[in-house]
Amino acid sequence: MGCASIAQRSMIPAISAVPEWRLVAIASRSCEKAENFAGQFNCDAVVGYENLLKRNDVDAIYMPLPTGLHYEWITKSLMAGKHVLAEKSIAADYSSACRMVELARENNLVLMENFMFQYHSQHQFVFTMIRKGEIGEVRVFRANFAFPPMNKSNFRYDEKIGGGALLDAAGYTVRAVHFIMGDDFVVKAANLYHDPELKTNIYGGAFLDNGKGISAQIAFGMDHYYQCNYEIWGSKGKITVDRAFTPKPDYSPLIVLEKQGERHEYKMKPDNHFIGSIKEFHRTIVSGDREKHYHDVVIQSKTLDDIRRLSENHAYY
Repeated sequence: MGCASIAQRSMIPAISAVPEWRLVAIASRSCEKAENFAGQFNCDAVVGYENLLKRNDVDAIYMPLPTGLHYEWITKSLMAGKHVLAEKSIAADYSSACRMVELARENNLVLMENFMFQYHSQHQFVFTMIRKGEIGEVRVFRANFAFPPMNKSNFRYDEKIGGGALLDAAGYTVRAVHFIMGDDFVVKAANLYHDPELKTNIYGGAFLDNGKGISAQIAFGMDHYYQCNYEIWGSKGKITVDRAFTPKPDYSPLIVLEKQGERHEYKMKPDNHFIGSIKEFHRTIVSGDREKHYHDVVIQSKTLDDIRRLSENHAYY
C-alpha cells in the first residue's frame, strides 16, 4: 500500500524472495505510479488504497506510507481483515498505537512495526558475547542514528504527516534500547531541536534508566554527520556495532570488542535483514503468536511519547 522508495528498493524484492509469500498487487493513489511498480514486479496495479482492501486474494498488507497516514489506513486494513506490516514509526503517538493494537487483538490479526535491523544476524553475535561475559556486567548502552540533510521537500520535514527526527531517526535508537537491553528503560530526560523555518524537530537526544543502575543514552537527527551505531559498555570491556541499523544485504558489518589492552575486530557475514523481517511477519501470522509485536508497538510508542513530553521544557528553536 504505497509506492515508497524503500518498497521498491528493498521490501518488495524481499517479499518476492520468500517463497511463502505471493505478491498480488501494489496500490497507489496515482495510476501512473501503480502501473509502473506493478510492471516492475509482475503483479496487479490498483488505484486507490480502498480498492486494495476490497480484494479477497489479499491476506496481508505491507505499508510504507508516511506515519501521519498510518492510523487511518492501518485501522481500515485491520477492519478489512488484513494482517499489517507497517514502516516505522507505526504510530504518531502512544494513544493511537494502543487503539490500533486493540483493534488488531480483537480481530486476531498481526500488527508489526518494520524495524528490520532486528533480524540481522550481527546482533545475535552481540548477544552471545554478552552472555559469555566478554564485557562483564553491562553498565551503559549508547545508540546513535543520524543522516545528512535531504531535499526539504522530503516528507520527513513535514511534521503534519508524521515527519520529524523523533518519529524517524529516534525510532531506531529507541528500538535498539528495548531490543538489546530490555523493556524496563524509562525516559528521564530529553531534548529536541525544532527548525524555526520548517517547524519540524530535526535532532535531539534522551537519557533512559532501567531502575537497576544501567543507563541508556541515545542521539538522533536528520541534518547531521552520519552515524549508525550502538555500543555496550561493561565492567570489563565494550562492544561497538559499527553499522547497526542500515547494513545493505551485501555489506559485512564490523563489530569491535575492546578490553583492557585488547582490541578484537569481527567482520560479520552479509545478511539481508529485509528478508529476515518478512520471514518474521510470516512466522507471526502462522504461529498465532501476536502478543510480542503488540507489546513492541506499544512500548516503542510510549517511549517516543515520553521523549516528546520531557523535551517540552528543553525544546530549542
